[in-house]
Amino acid sequence: MKIRHLYIHVPFCARRCGYCDFAVTATSSAPVEAWLTAIRAELEERQRRERWQTPMALDTIYVGGGTPSLLGTGAMARLRDLLQAFAEWDSASVEWTAEANPESFSGELAEDWVAAGVNRISLGAQTFHQPALRWMGRLHGTEGPATAVAAARGAGLDNVSIDLIFGLPARLERDWAGDLDRALALEPAHISLYGLTAESGTPLGRWVREGREQLADDGRYADEFVLAADRLTAAGLQHYEVSNFARPGRDSRHNRAYWRHAPYLGLGPGSHSFLPPVRAWNVRDWAEYRSRLEQGTSVEAGCESLTADDLALESAWLGLRTDDGVPVRRLAPAQRELVALWQAQGLAWQAGEVVRLTTAGWLILDRLAVELDARRGTPDPVAAPDGA
Repeated sequence: MKIRHLYIHVPFCARRCGYCDFAVTATSSAPVEAWLTAIRAELEERQRRERWQTPMALDTIYVGGGTPSLLGTGAMARLRDLLQAFAEWDSASVEWTAEANPESFSGELAEDWVAAGVNRISLGAQTFHQPALRWMGRLHGTEGPATAVAAARGAGLDNVSIDLIFGLPARLERDWAGDLDRALALEPAHISLYGLTAESGTPLGRWVREGREQLADDGRYADEFVLAADRLTAAGLQHYEVSNFARPGRDSRHNRAYWRHAPYLGLGPGSHSFLPPVRAWNVRDWAEYRSRLEQGTSVEAGCESLTADDLALESAWLGLRTDDGVPVRRLAPAQRELVALWQAQGLAWQAGEVVRLTTAGWLILDRLAVELDARRGTPDPVAAPDGA
């Protein structure tokens, strides 16, 4: 199986945000040498165990976290050199994304990353509202994102994505419309939205359970999502996935691969891999991950083999969450009846032979995908010819 998409997790942050449920370790200084050694060891162990073809011919590389910018200068070039023993890519066409936080991203680091081969950054701005930044535990101020974007562009890195979080507690009095305007003023190539959730294992989850904090209600959550969709599309960004907006040609190719069920390899604590039909995931704890590799054992925490039914449900869900939509020819008659009902309710629309969800439909994506799967049967043999 050819692996063209690689994710590498950096499990270090200067501080863990109260809402964060990612596989991260808080540290004032990232152990770069140990991390690089561990990534190399995982690649070697997986190559021995799985016997997958190398060198991998990569189309996308994504370094996420955590906070990759906390690694400092030199680390990305060393990662590139490490990877070249296992993979190859065309530097002119590969999409190499690295995530950064404003407080740890400088002009020097931007130049260092560009020299290493990074050509896209994802910047964790989240909000431009100081009380909300303080509540989140973010370390940058309201001008941090603008400074970071300027640093990126000064190094010739213009493919910049900005992350924003919506659905914050009303008591913070965050101006969501103002945040959207501030983000657009930076003229990013891409904007990603994340609705705040209270995961059970996080401090925020505990605060909500104890009644010490209250998230936005469903109505406000929906209103903020719709406002963002309206503002961003009016500004010329394409709403190409539930939570993602991009200038023409600047959508995330790496994430597109996930949504299209392409095989991908994930390295690092908590990362996932998908080698159809098997999905696997690594242990989340950095210390355990490193210890296992030092002992020469697998870091895999678990795996599942997806059945044909599993893949069908996922394909419907993934198609509906993007502007790829779902081809009508792949729908059973009962599913087409359901889609017609969605259209009447303003939840979906059809262009040619493809059904896509509207903004209102994307708000209840999970429910609609399950409804569609429940009506799955044998597609019309005329509408869905052999090989479709």
